[in-house]
Amino acid sequence: MTIIERASSEDFEHICALDETAHRPPRCRLIGDSCANGRVAVARVDGVIRGYVIFDESFFDQFYVRLLMVHPDFRRHGLATALMRAAELECQTGKLFTSTNQSNLPMQRLCDRLGFVKSGYVENLDEGDPEVIYVKLLARG
Repeated sequence: MTIIERASSEDFEHICALDETAHRPPRCRLIGDSCANGRVAVARVDGVIRGYVIFDESFFDQFYVRLLMVHPDFRRHGLATALMRAAELECQTGKLFTSTNQSNLPMQRLCDRLGFVKSGYVENLDEGDPEVIYVKLLARG
């Protein structure tokens, strides 16, 4: 059984265990701060965290999905879609932004399926791999 719910501070270590880059101080700090501020939703499969999404208003004061991660063994099972839908429900504005590297085709396909449209590019974050900005216009605002 899969449950999507807001993460608690107690989930911090489990989220970090899922995320192979969480040992880096900036990522670890982002996860911890986001959990403490109620800005993380997790996907639990049979009680175990298998994915998470971090959302906030960090993108030019707009609602933004900062990070979406699903354990490799649980990809293509609907967890990413469910987590993005959870972020949409949290969105307090009429626009939801997210971004991904141009090389991340699975995330680009997810954005397309969920009704996001390309809104621009940022060069020079990752050398040779521009960041693609997406936006979804929501009915509320």
